[in-house]
Amino acid sequence: MVDHPRARKLAERIQKIVAQMLDTRVKDPRLGFVTVTDVRVTGDLQHASVFYTVLGDDEARAGSAAALESAKGLIRSEVGKQTGIRLTPTLEFIADAVPETAEHLERALREAAARDAEVAALASSAQYAGDADPYRRPADEDEDEVEGSATGADGDDLPAWG
Repeated sequence: MVDHPRARKLAERIQKIVAQMLDTRVKDPRLGFVTVTDVRVTGDLQHASVFYTVLGDDEARAGSAAALESAKGLIRSEVGKQTGIRLTPTLEFIADAVPETAEHLERALREAAARDAEVAALASSAQYAGDADPYRRPADEDEDEVEGSATGADGDDLPAWG
């Protein structure tokens, strides 16, 4: 999808207008503590999706959704007045799932940290099943390899390149 600069600017303007309207002009008692998180406008500027979050329980979310739906016409007319574009976009209010997703991720991170702490506690008291280095060779074999590796085919010492 192509990102249209005009649509992006209009989306930012609509977000400010809707937030201001919800704060000052919409006096519905069902409207809870609503935050407009994002607005996306189609490329032809005909439709705007307004994403919002509500602080509170499911009852507050349902009441706020109903209040936004009933105030949609008032908000749309104000968007048309303040933006001054020829065709005012239709508004669609969508409850944003960001808080639920963030809470799910935080819970998963807490579980992972707890499991890491358990593994670290088990690892601190762990011991090797056999020798610490099962691939260790006797000392005399290591010395033979070191002596033979530094000489050339005719027995001359070769320079060490590192």
